[in-house]
Amino acid sequence: MDRSPVRTAVAALRRAVVGPDYPALRPPLRHRPRAAAVARTVGLLALIGLALVTVAFLLDERKLPVATAWLIAILTVAPLPLLWTRPLWAWRVMFVGQLFGTFNRESTQAWPWNPTQVLVILVVLIVVAARVDRAVLVWIGLFSLIPVWIFVPPANQVAIILLFVVLLIVGDLVRHNTHARRALAEQAELSELEKARRAVLEERTRIAREMHDVVAHHMSMIAVQAETAPYRLDAVPGPARDEFAAIADSARAALTDMRRLLGVLRSDTEQAGTAPQPDLPELPALVAAARRAGMTVTLDDGAPADLPAPVGLAAYRIAQEGLANAARHAAGAAVRVTLRAHDGRLTVRVSNAAGGAPAAAERADGGHGLTGMRERAVALGGTFTAGPLDDGGYAVEAVLPYADEEETS
Repeated sequence: MDRSPVRTAVAALRRAVVGPDYPALRPPLRHRPRAAAVARTVGLLALIGLALVTVAFLLDERKLPVATAWLIAILTVAPLPLLWTRPLWAWRVMFVGQLFGTFNRESTQAWPWNPTQVLVILVVLIVVAARVDRAVLVWIGLFSLIPVWIFVPPANQVAIILLFVVLLIVGDLVRHNTHARRALAEQAELSELEKARRAVLEERTRIAREMHDVVAHHMSMIAVQAETAPYRLDAVPGPARDEFAAIADSARAALTDMRRLLGVLRSDTEQAGTAPQPDLPELPALVAAARRAGMTVTLDDGAPADLPAPVGLAAYRIAQEGLANAARHAAGAAVRVTLRAHDGRLTVRVSNAAGGAPAAAERADGGHGLTGMRERAVALGGTFTAGPLDDGGYAVEAVLPYADEEETS
């Protein structure tokens, strides 16, 4: 015998009678506190009004004592404020009212409860049916029919039972429809996210393909030509051979970085982004590479050793782009890279002296280097400035906060 339905039924019975309640619904006016306060006031006044009407009916029609009338009136209206936040408790209180709200009734009355209580019973049944699981709802329906079988005259039992069952079915259909719409909305949102992700991946793949077909090809040709130049040309001096070797090394390093970038662009997961990123300890190697390329560079490194990784990466990239800008726009001028830490902020400054001439291809093309440096600084909550100096040189400077980064990491 399969015991799983039995266990499900027992668990549903336990939850209906003594189990935990269902989560409260979010208040509809939670973003409008004034309207919510007015609604609470109106609801409280309505509950008091219903209680007074119930007491008056029980005193006049049922001839109950005042204390008994007030007790039944409280049991009658108490489920209403619980419906939104505690549906099972609302039904439990309503069920107790069903059992004890029939004192001094006339046996010929179709409904053994007072009119307010009848209305509350109907409202509680349909609202609770729209909130609880179906297995719990079956037990709620069975328990709610017990007072009908006990107190309602036989001639009216069938009609009231059918009314209760219809209300429970309608509430369950509302619950099912609400869940179905919520599931459809979630699925639609997931579909939109998937479409957006696919569009991003397609664009990244296109960019990667273009970079591979065009840029990587030219970088490879530069590396090959630089490596083979000493063998293709006659009587190449030693310094020139060193220059060609430096060009080939820089081209191969650029190809390596580009392959890493292409892997990130083509990947649809975050795994490709786990490749090691450069940090400030590698800045001396970057300066040495610039010197091998013929630049006159001075490094004044006053950065702390325990910078957060995002700050170190941004400082390295800003210094790298600053050196590249100096090489493009002030070839031959002396360049100074300065790093200073003060009050939880790292200042990265790359300045070149007056003199030097921009490369011909760069004279009319400003490029995107300054924009990229500014974006890196702003992304970390810092600032970025760039402009000419009084002595005719040029400087870029980024101020990167790092104290907060350390505290939150």
